[in-house]
Amino acid sequence: MQGPSRTLPIEEIRDYVGKEIGVSDWFTLDQERIDRFADITEDHMFLHVDPARAKETPFGGTIAHGLLTLSMMSVMAYQAVPGVSGSKMGVNYGYNKVRFMAPVPSGGRIRGRFLLKAIDEKDGGRLQFQYDCTVEIEHQEKPALVAEWMTMVWV
Repeated sequence: MQGPSRTLPIEEIRDYVGKEIGVSDWFTLDQERIDRFADITEDHMFLHVDPARAKETPFGGTIAHGLLTLSMMSVMAYQAVPGVSGSKMGVNYGYNKVRFMAPVPSGGRIRGRFLLKAIDEKDGGRLQFQYDCTVEIEHQEKPALVAEWMTMVWV
């Protein structure tokens, strides 16, 4: 998917400030995806890529990299968060805070939940969006991560 699945006028998006703006579909973090992420990032820690050795840990098996879980927020946002109608482009502006709360076991499913915290107007026709994000793990009470995420949109 190349961009948000739907767009709304900025006036309608402003109505979501302080409220949940969207929830993504579930995504599976299977061992193949974990292994590919390990290859791309050169992070082959046994907890991620060695099922036999990882089985002996308190996690009981391999787990997804925290940064893999974090990187999935982009596709989750494309699904869950509406874009601004008529905008020229949007970019990831960074994170003020990220906390990894619970490991995602290989084969686990995650989804993103997005609360629009603020929209700030910047010079040059830019809007800075701040979201409180939670990445949930299916059938688990504790989330995989929580983050305060910033994006920038040119209108």
